[in-house]
Amino acid sequence: METFAKLFARFLVFVYHCFDRIVIQGYLPLLTRPEHIVHFFRDVHGLYPITPQVLAKRTLEYRGWVEGYARNHNIPIMKAEKGVSKEDALRPHLQRMERRQQHGVYCMFTSMEMGSTFTSKLPKYPTHDPDYRIIRRVPSRYLHYYFYIRDPVIGPLAMCVGTYLPFQTTYYLNGHNFIEIQLRRQGVAFRKDDNAFLATADPQALQAAADKLSADIIEKRLNYWSWLLAPKFSEKDRKAVNLRRDYSINQIEYCRNFVFKRHFPIHKIFEHSCEMGLFRLAADMVAYIFGVRISKRLRGKLHSVLEKLDHGHHVLRIYCKNLVGRMYEKFNTFLRAEVCVNRMKDLGLNKGLKNLECLRQKLVAITDRFAGFEAQSLNVHVDFPLFQRMALPVTSGKTKVAGIKIHDTRMLRLMEVLLHGGTQLNGWRSADIHQAILTAFGLSSAAYTPHPTPLRPSEAESPRHAGTYRTSLLLPSHRRGGQSCTHVHPVPQTDLRTAGQLAVSPSAR
Repeated sequence: METFAKLFARFLVFVYHCFDRIVIQGYLPLLTRPEHIVHFFRDVHGLYPITPQVLAKRTLEYRGWVEGYARNHNIPIMKAEKGVSKEDALRPHLQRMERRQQHGVYCMFTSMEMGSTFTSKLPKYPTHDPDYRIIRRVPSRYLHYYFYIRDPVIGPLAMCVGTYLPFQTTYYLNGHNFIEIQLRRQGVAFRKDDNAFLATADPQALQAAADKLSADIIEKRLNYWSWLLAPKFSEKDRKAVNLRRDYSINQIEYCRNFVFKRHFPIHKIFEHSCEMGLFRLAADMVAYIFGVRISKRLRGKLHSVLEKLDHGHHVLRIYCKNLVGRMYEKFNTFLRAEVCVNRMKDLGLNKGLKNLECLRQKLVAITDRFAGFEAQSLNVHVDFPLFQRMALPVTSGKTKVAGIKIHDTRMLRLMEVLLHGGTQLNGWRSADIHQAILTAFGLSSAAYTPHPTPLRPSEAESPRHAGTYRTSLLLPSHRRGGQSCTHVHPVPQTDLRTAGQLAVSPSAR
């Protein structure tokens, strides 16, 4: 990260890092095993034998409650169709609630999905207990409800509830929505597009809001919506069984975002860096970025992929176990390095939500190393269009004057300093240009000398170099027909080892 900031400090507007997409699973610990189900129905409710009708009773009751809740609150229930974007269907309902400044459920979807549930079957052979049933947990396809909620603390989120025991819930939220709400409460101006902040009046307040998101805040809000929308249990049930709901992290993304100035050609430079970085991302470098050791016990692959080349929008991906690192640019000024965690054990952590802060520290270090690696690849020189035009020959009457072909690093740095140093070249000394190059590119005088190669003793003692202590760049004005045009081309002299001496030739437009 230090290397990145050192290289692009002049072009960066601000940098921030935060949680992006978060997928959390909720479950009832004492209703997850077959023996729990037997105890709940036989010992607590006195229902025996435990038949499929007994298990389905809770499902029918919950479906009826959901339909009544949607009808009483005028919430539309839609069916998820293949090929139809949910975001497009939900956007009008969310915008309507935002205009009214209301919070709550604004839409519902139903979907047939795979999930875990319990089955009741008769034993294959007769037993001493005629009411004995085999309760087994199996994967099955059944109805799921998706509740789309606008929360006053963590922003828009989605809650998926399975309609069969053990009534597992899944929550989908985004850290950028939480930051947006915090900045609005503080009165900080910002500009946000999709899940990216492109401008803000106070970058420090933005980062402070991102760091404020904690496991306690998330758990408090999830408990509230689970109590309101998940299947209900009576007071008798809660006294007999501890029906608390625990939360675990299924998937989480953490991103480090760099916002550049408008005139910086981040898109073209990023394409060059992807092509160079793809060859440098060997297994040892991937393991270093993710902070793992390569051993025989390491499961999974260590590799990198460059995608979306045909779309002109490069995405650099690196894989390590179940971890995925991505780097891409968008909006012409926005560069993002993010890490997606699909299995917490790959980072040596338990998947419980309480480990969110420890996970944040590990992901901050990973994105920092990822950005440091990319900084080395981004430290490239590209041919700007202006330099390409200068390399083309210039026609003056029937004569073609050769342009400046810039292919050397020293020449690139020289031209960048001259172009950004101002509009006046008169009076520039080689020592001044040398100092300007050192300041612009952060070089030391020992590493970048005025002379790339020292003069031979015979040249230094020759009368041609005797008394030569100053080289200036002069830009005289020439006019022809009331118009002026200047063409710059190099003159092959020994003094080109310093800043160079440019000769000027006029021609009419």
